[in-house]
Amino acid sequence: MLFIILGLLMLGVSYFVIRVNYKLNRFYKLTNIFGIVIILLGISTTIVKQVEAGQAGVQTLFGKVDDHILESGLTLINPLVEVTMFDIKTQNYTMSGVHDEGDKNGDDAIRVLSADGLEVIIDLTVLYRVIPTQAPRILKEIGTDYKNIIVRPITRTKIRDNAVYYDAVALYSTKRDEFQSRIFKGIEKDFKDRGLVLEQLLVRNITLPQSVKITIESKINAEQDAQKMQFVLQKEKQEAERKRVEAQGIADYQKIINTGLSDQQLQYEMIKANKEIATSPNTKIIIIGNGKSVPLIINDK
Repeated sequence: MLFIILGLLMLGVSYFVIRVNYKLNRFYKLTNIFGIVIILLGISTTIVKQVEAGQAGVQTLFGKVDDHILESGLTLINPLVEVTMFDIKTQNYTMSGVHDEGDKNGDDAIRVLSADGLEVIIDLTVLYRVIPTQAPRILKEIGTDYKNIIVRPITRTKIRDNAVYYDAVALYSTKRDEFQSRIFKGIEKDFKDRGLVLEQLLVRNITLPQSVKITIESKINAEQDAQKMQFVLQKEKQEAERKRVEAQGIADYQKIINTGLSDQQLQYEMIKANKEIATSPNTKIIIIGNGKSVPLIINDK
């Protein structure tokens, strides 16, 4: 449109100024040519619109929104039409308590009250996208700032409405997946009614009050101590059982020895053992006797 206006101005200057001033008459045709070229260039850029991949164009003519969207690629349009581009790719909106981590600066985490009256802080990321065919309706009913008008308030409200059904500790541990599934269903329905698709809801972090954290840590430490003591007792029982079995084995062995060996058998075994020692190259002299019988002297030389 700017080129068209500029071209018309050049034609006007050519007709009213150059033609009246005969000294500039030689520039008349040249100025007209330039003006026409600029007008044609403006028309060509106005009637041809390029829509990038992952976008959808919505046409507006004098405030009236056309329900037919422009898909990606080159399209011929009315030069008087204004085209508003909508991003139809997956978008994310993060609400975090960490500075500069979310879409808004500063602490933007969601603070909710649990069923037991405790304040819980939730960090959340919403993955969503615009339904292409619903882009004209979004432009008419909401505008282009649907992120702050729809995504943010609906998400925060649904989380607060559903958190009151859970205790703080349950939100943090056993009921976390159930809570996430519950708020997903609620947000998904509201998004769909307004032309958006909720793809995924990520509960990134749940922060409990400091007093609850201390209680949980004390409980965990107590459970760990109990498990450790159970292990020690089990180990001591196993050790006592091992000693009992060992003692029983020694007692059984002694009983077998006492009942199965005679004095003559013991004397015979002793002679055999001493004979083996006597034949060893390290043995010099061995004297066998108990003081009552005649000793037996063995010499290796």
